[in-house]
Order: sequence, then C-alpha cells, then structure tokens
Amino acid sequence: MNEKTSGSDYILEMENVSVDFPVKGFTAFLKRQKISAVSDVSLRIEKGQTFGVVGESGCGKSTLANTMIGMVKPTAGRVTFKGKNLFELDRKSFKKTRRDMQMIFQDPFSSLNPRFNVHDIISEPLLIRGDATEEEMKARVVELLELVGLSKDDIDRHPSDFSGGQQQRIAIARSIILNPDFLVCDEPVSALDVSVHAQILNLLTEIQEKLGLTYVFISHNLAVVKNICDRMVVMYLGKVMEGGSAKAIFDNPRHPYTLALLTAVLDTDVDKEKEEIILEGDIPSPIDPPQGCRFWQRCPHAMEGCKNVPVPEVEIERDHYVACHHVNGFPDTDLPEGYDRPVKTEEAERKDKSHPLKTEESVESKTDA
Repeated sequence: MNEKTSGSDYILEMENVSVDFPVKGFTAFLKRQKISAVSDVSLRIEKGQTFGVVGESGCGKSTLANTMIGMVKPTAGRVTFKGKNLFELDRKSFKKTRRDMQMIFQDPFSSLNPRFNVHDIISEPLLIRGDATEEEMKARVVELLELVGLSKDDIDRHPSDFSGGQQQRIAIARSIILNPDFLVCDEPVSALDVSVHAQILNLLTEIQEKLGLTYVFISHNLAVVKNICDRMVVMYLGKVMEGGSAKAIFDNPRHPYTLALLTAVLDTDVDKEKEEIILEGDIPSPIDPPQGCRFWQRCPHAMEGCKNVPVPEVEIERDHYVACHHVNGFPDTDLPEGYDRPVKTEEAERKDKSHPLKTEESVESKTDA
C-alpha cells in the first residue's frame, strides 16, 4: 500500500513484501508447493505511531510482524528500518539493529522461562549484550518492575507465582530493557482475562508516552484497535484489503470484509440497530490463492471479474486505501466478457435449489418453454 502520511519520519517501510513457506509433497514425485502467507504488502510506519494490523486467524498478521523485525526473511520485497535495508545488513550490523526492535508475545507464560526468576528473565537481554555490571542490571530491573506496576520484592519470584496479567507485565519489562524504538505487540491481551485487558492496554499507552516508542499492534479485535491505533491495515489471506488512518476506516469502512469484521464487534449500546453480515463460503487455500481478489468467494458483492482481475489499492479519500472492484470499479485493461456479472456463492446456489418457490418457478418456466 503506497501510503502517504503527514511528515516523512518513517521508522519502518515495507515495499512489495511477500513471504512464502515451502510445503513438501506427500511423495518425492509431487511438485513442491508453497504457502503464500504474505503477498505484495507495502506500508510505512511513522515514528511514535501505533500501527494496527487486524484480520481473522491465519490472515498473515504474525508473519508480517515477524518479517518487520527480521525473524522471517521475505521471499520478495524490501524491509527498511531507520533507512537501512534490514536483510542486506551484515551479521554484526543486523544484531546491533535488532536491539532497537523487540516483541511482546501473545502468551506470556509460554514466553517466560519457568526456571528463571524475575531478575534473570528481565535482565537476560542485558546479559547477552554484555556491557552492564550485576549492580547496573539489578538497578535497571527494579526500575522497570516499578514502571510496569510490579514491586522490587518480586525480583526473586518465578513466573508460576504470578497471574497472567502480571506475567505479561514482566514480558513487557523484558521487551523494553534495551531501550528499543520499535515494539511489536502480537495480540498482547488475547490470552489474558477480560478484566485485565484495559490495565495492560493502559500500561502500554503510558510506556509509549514516557519512552516515545513506536508500536505495531496486532489484533483480531477491532474495538481495541479503534481505541489505541493511529493507522491500520486490514488483512485477508496475506493481502491488504483496506488501510490508512484508523479514524477514516472506522468512520467510513468500505471493503466488504472490513464491514463484516465491524458487525462482529460487540456494542454496549443494546438498543442500537446494527446490520449483521454473515460471510458465506470457505476461505481459499493459501497454497492456491485466487488470482484476482482473495475475498471473492465469501464476498456478497463478488462479480465474475473479481475471480481473475488483480485488485489495485486505490485512495478513496485522504489517507484511506481500499482494494476492491466493487468500491473502485475495474481497471481500464482487457477485461473478460461478463466481468461485471454478479457471482453467486455455493451456499446461495444451494439455498436457491432447496427453496420450494424457486424450484416451482424453474419447473413452470421449463413447462412454458
């Protein structure tokens, strides 16, 4: 997505990034296949922003985030961090750059070593870097414990002694001990009890304001993204469906997939009428994704041309991009015959065949003929 934002202080840029994972055949004679986890994604993140990445499970959110911080090498495209191509750096420069990029994982307990106490867990990055004394590390650990809302008395306890929310606070302290500039939050509250969601989100916001961090916030919960993100992208099967300013997207959602996600968000206003959009059909296989729009098989507005005509991202208003033929129309290229004819999903066709009135109509039409 060739986004244009105010200012030019981009801390991270991704240009036409694709990530494929090889899949072995059942026998040696079968052709080697690949899973298209991320496909031709471009985005820019400004320093100090909170950038949201949303979509249902399996859409490529975590793979995209891992590519941002160098944990996964892209099959194609370019990832630039602070003006440096991340995957063209030599080993020494790459390790130095990676200190400025950290991640908070979804499940705090799985990300913490159960054999380590709190001091060892939080201070481990400093120990690996090797330029701090034991006294300096302990002082830094105590400082961070207080910053994340824990006590210095917790320094000798182990992860099993804490609740899920407290474990995530420890994970947050560990992620910022090297003073990073860029922090990926991979669904940091989805594994926690609902009662502590707001506490952790408020903590992350406070830390961002104090330290001037840039966040990438991955979630399938649009209600959370709406409250904390400045800009965002909506992903489906490895592609960006809609992106830009979070306010613009929530005020004027245009892509059918974004609209469907928003109707699934619980609203505290029980009297408010809200149209429910139920997506029919199956998600295509990432091994063999559609050539055109990847959402056409579940889209209520799908047309024949959506199957094979590539979908460009178009800016429909300032800082609001949508990749949809229904919204933007088809490009001025050689289009197949009947490209604008509506497509019925398999579920809709089954309903038509089983509907008694429609069955009678079809019999009558044949009789008249």
